[in-house]
Amino acid sequence: MDFQAFYAGRSFDAYEYLGCHLLPETAGAVFRVFAPAAQAIDVIGEFNDWAGTPMERIYDGNFWEVAVPEAREGQLYKYRIRRPDGLAVDHADPFAFGSELPPGTASAIRRLDLYAFADSAWLASRTDRRSKPLNIYEVHAGSWRRRRDGAPLSWHELATELVPYAQAQGFTHIELLPVAEHPVDESWGYQITGFYSPTSRYGTAADFQAFVDACHRGGIGVIVDFVPVHFALDSYGLSDFDGTALYEYPHTDVGHSEWGSRNFMHSRGEVRSFLQSNARFWLEEFHVDGLRVDAVSNLIYWQGDAARGENADALAFLRTMNAGLKERYPSAMLIAEDSSPFRGVTGPASEGGLGFDYKWDLGWMHDTLAFLATPARERPAAYHKLTFAMMYRYDERYVLPFSHDEVVHGKGTIVGRMNGEYEEQFAQARALYMYMYALPGKKLTFMGNEFGQLREWSEAREQDWEVLRYPMHDAFHRFTRDLSKIYAAVPALSERDFSRDGFAWIDCVSENRLVYAFGRTDGATTLVAFFNFSRAGQRFVLTRNMLRELAEAAGAGFAQAPERGVKSSTRLELLLASDRDIYNGTNQYSDGQEIAMPGTACAVPLAPFSAKYFLLHE
Repeated sequence: MDFQAFYAGRSFDAYEYLGCHLLPETAGAVFRVFAPAAQAIDVIGEFNDWAGTPMERIYDGNFWEVAVPEAREGQLYKYRIRRPDGLAVDHADPFAFGSELPPGTASAIRRLDLYAFADSAWLASRTDRRSKPLNIYEVHAGSWRRRRDGAPLSWHELATELVPYAQAQGFTHIELLPVAEHPVDESWGYQITGFYSPTSRYGTAADFQAFVDACHRGGIGVIVDFVPVHFALDSYGLSDFDGTALYEYPHTDVGHSEWGSRNFMHSRGEVRSFLQSNARFWLEEFHVDGLRVDAVSNLIYWQGDAARGENADALAFLRTMNAGLKERYPSAMLIAEDSSPFRGVTGPASEGGLGFDYKWDLGWMHDTLAFLATPARERPAAYHKLTFAMMYRYDERYVLPFSHDEVVHGKGTIVGRMNGEYEEQFAQARALYMYMYALPGKKLTFMGNEFGQLREWSEAREQDWEVLRYPMHDAFHRFTRDLSKIYAAVPALSERDFSRDGFAWIDCVSENRLVYAFGRTDGATTLVAFFNFSRAGQRFVLTRNMLRELAEAAGAGFAQAPERGVKSSTRLELLLASDRDIYNGTNQYSDGQEIAMPGTACAVPLAPFSAKYFLLHE
């Protein structure tokens, strides 16, 4: 490790030096820890009956080291740190690659080279998906499914069950809520004590490597949530690590977070090196395909409050980290969970942006769900909640998320938030998802949403898979699967997500009818989508002039270039209808059903609370 780079906040490899590293053959292990204010440190563990082996100061006196010949893979250990005030406190290793199963709090000696990956072809062909479908299935590993005894599945069991499920449902990626070690399930992994330790709840580091490899062999990418804002305040973790505020701010007004945890002090180079090395750790050692960075607005602004101003040190950290990661892993995705108005989140760090590939569009999510929670008779006044997002769509590269945050804390579930009676809720949810998948932007949905779960998510139990015995949920499950497969199969729905010539409105001014229509194109294929969010049936009259305007608005990429006009053979081929009987709707359609336009117009019938996709043919 370059010590000066570590102090300056430029290190991306701190974990290769610090922590516990097994020596060749049976020579034991070497332990290293950064603790400048410590008066003395012993490493205690199963290899010395927890009696303690003194560590020696090395380099400039801020680092400590000891070799323990008796140390072996899997053994538990801690650092007993004597603080400046004379108290001795036992801490887990900040750089440990394994942890004791909670409620135990010790670190575990783990190798990172026990598993041999077989995903070289995947990594060689991997991209950041900017012009490809990106359909993310957000998962909490401990509550997706559970064993009969209520215990969470292991990484091996998840590889056996979750990977084929994601394939069947048409997802391209699985996004995991934080998998780093955390003390209590109720934090969902967002309050961390072991940043370099995959949680022992589901297995070892090697087990997690095998899970990621299984995903790749199944054609599924893996994104993990990364938490660089705050950490758990448990006494055995990073808090007051050497008797001083080594990782956190020393002042409570900025040192304590809104989640009851401690905020990282990003003005310290050592903290920045700790975090960006941790980001590289997941990409390098586990071959994950992306990081979803949590609570980015709390890095942009002090305590996430724009009124308190920008946090210059945290912004510098983000730019350095993202630029360094993209230089090392150009095909990996960096995704910001950010609700702030800060401009340039997905702009290049070299040009003053933050260097992310994508940003969650939380404004779109809030507006869309608010619109559909409104009674149908009141929706005309709220009509433009659905159109507003297109006003800023090309300012950043967006992911459209229906995440875990929308199905907890009394919010209900996605289907449950639709206004109306039971069957109307499902009809609207089908139209909602078609609206989401047709808009420019990548897609994310939380587990359970895909089959219309009606119970709020709890980390303490598995999803309500038994509801698939009921026709409404089973049909919704089939619908979301078919929707995902159409999204993957039609390049017009993803190739020009971030280009203005890939989208154009046909109708976004029918406030009283609550009808919307627009087109998507990749330059070769045109898809036209229609939506009716009213309780009344509608007939949308599509005219040749609308198609000409569509071509003009989106450029010559649309099939009907304005100078060529619209041919008399123009027809619409039905791809998907949310009111189809197989989805528990009220209408029957034949596959490939067409609507011809022999004259100047054709009528597209729209059932109440429904949507349709058509391919446009000349």
